[in-house]
Order: sequence, then C-alpha cells, then structure tokens
Amino acid sequence: MAVFDGREQMSTELTQSSRPFLTARWQHLILANYAVEPSLLAPYLPPGLELDLFDGAPHVSLVAFDFLDTRVLGIPWPGYRHFPEINLRFYVRQGDRRGVAFVREYVPKRAIAWIARWLYNEPYCYAPMRSRVTEQAEGLQVEHWLRREGKESRVRVLADPASHTPPEDSEAHFFKEHSWGYGTSRRGALVTYEVAHPVWATHEVRDLQMDWDWVSIYGPQWAHLADQTPRSVYLALGSEISVSPKQG
Repeated sequence: MAVFDGREQMSTELTQSSRPFLTARWQHLILANYAVEPSLLAPYLPPGLELDLFDGAPHVSLVAFDFLDTRVLGIPWPGYRHFPEINLRFYVRQGDRRGVAFVREYVPKRAIAWIARWLYNEPYCYAPMRSRVTEQAEGLQVEHWLRREGKESRVRVLADPASHTPPEDSEAHFFKEHSWGYGTSRRGALVTYEVAHPVWATHEVRDLQMDWDWVSIYGPQWAHLADQTPRSVYLALGSEISVSPKQG
C-alpha cells in the first residue's frame, strides 16, 4: 500500500469550483485522533490514492459535529437543515492534494443516509443521534450520543471558551484542514469532492470522556480502539462550508 508522510503542511485550498451541491455550517467539531496499522485501512482506500501519514503512521479521526443551515442545491429542505453527524475518517493524498476518506458516516436522518449512498456511494448510515453544546463558566462543553444495536455511545469534551488558530506546521492543522474528500463509485472509480471553508480556529480541550462501542458502530476490526487513548483531541470552531462533487 502506498503511503505519504504528511508532516509537510499546506493551507486549505479555496479554489473556484462548479456550483456547490451542499452548503451548510459545520460547528463545534470534535476530532479524536488514533494511530492505526495501514492494513486496517486497505479495504477503505479509494483507487489511485496513498495514505497521508503523520509521525510515520496513518491515523483515523472520530469526528462529531453539527450540521446547521443545510442547503442542497441552494434549497433549505424543511426538517433537514439542522442535525448532528459522526464519522470515522482517515487521511489520504492524490499527488499534492491532501484529503480525507471515510470508513463510515452516521446521521439521524434516514433520507440523508439513503441519498448519500444512492447518489455517491458514500458510506452513510442512519442511527438515532443527538448533540448538545453548553457554555459554562469553566468552559465550552460539547456532547454527542449515538445509539446502535440497542447500545448508546457518548463522546464529550470540555474546552477553553477562547479559541485560537494553530499554525500550519502544527498537528491540529494536519488533522483539521483538508480541501478534498474522496470515495469510490459503484463501478470502482475514484470520486472527488472539493470542500471549501476558511482555516478553522480551535478551542484547547481540557477533558475528554468517551464511552464508545467501536464494535457495534464500526465492526469488530476496530475493537482495539476501545483500549487506546487518542494521541490528540481537538475542538474546531467550524464555519460555513460548501461541497462540490467532481468525478475523477
């Protein structure tokens, strides 16, 4: 399997693209990052890409955030504008383009999961989910819950209320800043998405609490992550985003 050591850093690209398929605001993104073996990601790697390494190893990130003011082709569909998402993603390269690919993505809307699978073969699944953001005197608390196979999993961070923008050579920048998303079509071809947003500020995370059923959510091959502490956890502020799908 091809790999690439991604210690060299680049700013998020904001190139002009075709009309966005999706616009929204992604807000309060928890990123819990784990080093994994390359073989674990082999079944999910889109064609023609190589793994983008950090400190010599591929990583996955459990990412939990809120979709707000969601619009598809400019239309704000009632009942589908505000909802949480939780995904498990990893880091890839296509030449100079740094991007992400996904193991699985969860949303609490059956229609969204079905459309994403049907139109773009994206690994979306439905699950009952909820989220909560609380501003407290001691900091900003962000919580997400997901129920799968009768079990409820929870991730919670407590972070500083103030935010700052990490430098481009930082670990936080590597994990949070990507202009490209990748997948595989039903015919086995590479699918490319351009994701445009400004560089995100982050809140320093003071505390992480996770009760996460990796097996029921992602499968038995991910069970070992239940016994691991993430190498890092970040809370990104988020921003307005646009997603433009491209083939090839």
